[in-house]
Amino acid sequence: MLHDRVLVREPREDGERRSSGGILIPATAQVSKRLVWGEVLAVGNHVRAVETGDRVLFSPEDRFEVEIAGDEYLLLRERDLHAVAAPRNDANTGLYL
Repeated sequence: MLHDRVLVREPREDGERRSSGGILIPATAQVSKRLVWGEVLAVGNHVRAVETGDRVLFSPEDRFEVEIAGDEYLLLRERDLHAVAAPRNDANTGLYL
């Protein structure tokens, strides 16, 4: 990966889904603009806030698809990420008590 690029695998949600209220949503239903979670597989040398293995939140419209060895992945810029979910706990949280 080069510069500020992030390689992400988007989880496949084939088939029907259920809402939190128990309503069945068919696979063909069009979903309005909503952000998507994905898993980071690789990061460029200028990426600061994301590490391999993190889950990131991004817009499906800000992506480029790439096929590697028959599998499809997404190529994003770090600035296109909206949130990072990581198990690590950094000492510098930015909170002042």
